[in-house]
Amino acid sequence: MTNSTWTQVGAGVYRRRYDPLDVSVGLVMGPRGATVIDTRNNPAEAQEIINDVAQQFAVPIVAVLNTHAHYDHTFGNQLFAHAGIPIYGHHLIAQHFEEFERPRLLRVQQNPASEPDNSWAEVELTLPSVPIAETTTVELGGRELKLIPLGPGHTETDLAIFIPDAGIWFLGDIIEESGPPMFGSGSFPLGWPEVLRSLLKLIDPQHVLIPGHGQAVDRAFVSAQLAQFEELAQTLRTAYAASIAVDEIQYAAQLLALWPVEFLREAAVDGYAQLSEHDAS
Repeated sequence: MTNSTWTQVGAGVYRRRYDPLDVSVGLVMGPRGATVIDTRNNPAEAQEIINDVAQQFAVPIVAVLNTHAHYDHTFGNQLFAHAGIPIYGHHLIAQHFEEFERPRLLRVQQNPASEPDNSWAEVELTLPSVPIAETTTVELGGRELKLIPLGPGHTETDLAIFIPDAGIWFLGDIIEESGPPMFGSGSFPLGWPEVLRSLLKLIDPQHVLIPGHGQAVDRAFVSAQLAQFEELAQTLRTAYAASIAVDEIQYAAQLLALWPVEFLREAAVDGYAQLSEHDAS
């Protein structure tokens, strides 16, 4: 169930869950304006964010942050860029766009019936104007935010966002609550556990974590999801070493409780490709 309005999750920090796809959009309020976290799936959906911020808060939007490169978090970027608003994102988003998002966008624009749920006719793929390559503290609208590029996990473009004075994290799809974590489009199932372990070193028990989709969670939730990722990574490594075909891998019940078989197959395809690349290097 998505929220019909902005929900305060910390001091001056709000989150709204938008349909379609139950995407979490963040809002960090400061004395000189608001920072928006993620821009949704197309210009019309981005305009809805802009209208909703104006209606409830009547403050200027001074910056945008992208948690990662995927279409449901970045395809609204153009509206903010056209308004001269800086967009911060992982420095590898440009590479990811060219490999994954642009080809898919062009296919759908040429044949809209191929993905009728995605209204992409007006989308102009728009990169972050401020690429982030290392942990960076920025002041946006009068609030301090810490931007942490993560290693390859959900994608190679994941950016953790921490608001220190509120104890709030926005983590994009590196964790999922309303559905299972997604693979494909450049995911790294073997690297994902290390990303979560690195995050857990930074997250305190009292911090509030906002996933890319779903309700707010806590550190214990990340620890539990980490255990499932660790088991998945070990399963894939063992199967690969034994030359078991992707479609023949047997998964433990606890993995099947979180992920449908078709999701696990996507993880296996990506994991095997990365193991094969490692062997060849």
